[in-house]
Amino acid sequence: MADITRRFGWRHLRSAPTAHIRHHKRGRLVHDGPGLSFWYRSLSAALSEVPVDDRELAMAFHARTSDFQDVSVQASVTYRISDPAEAAARLDFSVDPDTGSWRGAPLEQIATLLTETAQQHTLDVLARTPLAVALVDGVASVRGSVTAGLAAEPRLPATGIDVVAVRVVAIRPEAEVERALRTPAREQIQQEADRATYERRAVAVERERAIAENELASQIELARREEQLIDQRGTNARREAEEKAADGIRTETEAARKVRLARADAEAARETGAARAEAQAAWLRVHDEAGPGTLHALAATRLAENLPRIDSITLSPDVLTGLLARLGRPEGGADA
Repeated sequence: MADITRRFGWRHLRSAPTAHIRHHKRGRLVHDGPGLSFWYRSLSAALSEVPVDDRELAMAFHARTSDFQDVSVQASVTYRISDPAEAAARLDFSVDPDTGSWRGAPLEQIATLLTETAQQHTLDVLARTPLAVALVDGVASVRGSVTAGLAAEPRLPATGIDVVAVRVVAIRPEAEVERALRTPAREQIQQEADRATYERRAVAVERERAIAENELASQIELARREEQLIDQRGTNARREAEEKAADGIRTETEAARKVRLARADAEAARETGAARAEAQAAWLRVHDEAGPGTLHALAATRLAENLPRIDSITLSPDVLTGLLARLGRPEGGADA
């Protein structure tokens, strides 16, 4: 919408570059072009503003397929007004000279024309197409049919309208039919999911079985080792008992040996004592039977054996005489 400024009974219009302005004064075209800016009097001015930029028109309508199934079609059409003069001549693009707003609704008229034309060609295509084919290939066929139909529509060039692009967003059946159509795929997906679940469970069961077998093998090995341990303990106990018995036998044997040794020692001591007593008695009998001189000589011999070594001795005659006298020898023997 153009900007209108008031100054002392005059009006000033300033338009955008995408708006084509047509200014008529007393039936004559005074200003014509996009992005204009000029002064005018509202009482004598007839203004038209035609947008020349690309416009997007979204549309949605219902159609029926050849198998009598209702579908909804979502599409959009991009158009532009290539001939503003033709458009202003065919449609009411006049604006209020005081406010700059459209007096009518020209864009709505263009939207109605494009929508009805596109709907007509869409219905024509889908009426000959089954629902399954329409859901798979309907977007391309509807887009081609609508594009060709809009290009062949004579009112559009006569109004100065060019269709830039046609896009079909979606073709969707009713909710119940859509759910019914989704059911086989969902069932297939569910079957695949169930199969994966079963396989996962089978793998889990197999792993649990392997774990249980390992645990059982471990228990069996543990029981076998416990049995070996019990056997070894019994063997150790028997060996300990045998060793204790052997120690007792050795102790008894040693005690008996010591008793025998003691008895032998005692017997030897008795025999030794008896022999010594007999020897002493015999010695005493010999001394008893010997004379005094012999005894004196033996005593001197024993005394001499126990005296220290004497290299020389000097005896006075008196001592020698007395000694010889005690030995029972004559005095003349001293000289010898």
